[in-house]
Amino acid sequence: MVSTASTGGLALTVDGPRWRAHLESVAAAHPGIVPVAKGNGYGFTLGRLARKAQWLAERGHDVRTLAVGTYDELPEVAQRWAGDLLVLTPWRPWVPLPQDALARRVVHTVSRVEDLRDLLHADPAARVVLERMTSMRRHGMAARELWEAGELLRKHPGAHVEGLALHLPLGQGTHLGEVTRLMNDYVAAEVPARGTPTVWVSHLTDAELATLRSRYADFAFRPRIGTGLWLGDRGALTVTATVLDVHAVERGDAFGYRGRTAPKSGHVLVVSGGTAHGIGLEAPTGESSMKARAATLARGGLDAVGFVRSPYSIDGKQRLFAEPPHMQASMLFVPHGARVPAVGEDVDVRVRYTATTFDRITVTG
Repeated sequence: MVSTASTGGLALTVDGPRWRAHLESVAAAHPGIVPVAKGNGYGFTLGRLARKAQWLAERGHDVRTLAVGTYDELPEVAQRWAGDLLVLTPWRPWVPLPQDALARRVVHTVSRVEDLRDLLHADPAARVVLERMTSMRRHGMAARELWEAGELLRKHPGAHVEGLALHLPLGQGTHLGEVTRLMNDYVAAEVPARGTPTVWVSHLTDAELATLRSRYADFAFRPRIGTGLWLGDRGALTVTATVLDVHAVERGDAFGYRGRTAPKSGHVLVVSGGTAHGIGLEAPTGESSMKARAATLARGGLDAVGFVRSPYSIDGKQRLFAEPPHMQASMLFVPHGARVPAVGEDVDVRVRYTATTFDRITVTG
């Protein structure tokens, strides 16, 4: 079917009612949720996610803080979201502090005692969460450093301590034992807090959250959720690319930048979407199973002979790249006997949303 509305780009179409229903169900199931809007906005853009977080708050959900990845992302969301803003990347002394009204909305993540000291010198009324090192071992303080941070903060009564931050690894079994140990370290450090002590957590299951809330009834738990919120219902999302050109080839015909030759008769399709969109720039998945490793080896073998499976599908069958993707378009090989889509027709594309930039995003309904 030829698309009558297409402008020839890589397009994301969102089933609006279904997507919004999913967002509300996740927010309702996670009181105190902290939506995460970082990077490319999970494919939606940061501005759109900030507006949807505001929409959730206005719908009565317990959404008070929006999390961004870096300080550079603050301007894009600050005008679209009215609440507090948590920056997930720990503050460092070379990062300029937000000014004016934005300064009081921003909650800084602090992962080193020396940075806490510098931050309080620059802004004695800074709002901070202290990040504790977890088994992920990315950022965070050791138990001894939490003690030092607690002692320092008790000397700065003007600072606003917003709680403890824990960024836990994915797929490592239950986190309850580790979280219990880390929380005990935080309590022992006697970090001064204003109001209910809060724990900002990532990658806990609903069952783990329920257990921790029961076990630590005097703490508030704020789950930071990105993928599960914005991308949790993949059935509401459709990605398509437009066929820009079709060329019949015979075995041995040359084509493309590198002068490759057709392995047999068929057609070369030029479709929208290339490296500028993230097509062909596959990020590591982190899968460690034997099946996943075998698939990686198979893809490597295909690449060596010029046959690489693409994310584009025609009539449900994933087609091969004819050569590596170009900047804004890709070339596919369709063998003789298969249906050849017409110029202007849209074909399905499977993408990794966090690594993809779309030319057009349409929310229906």
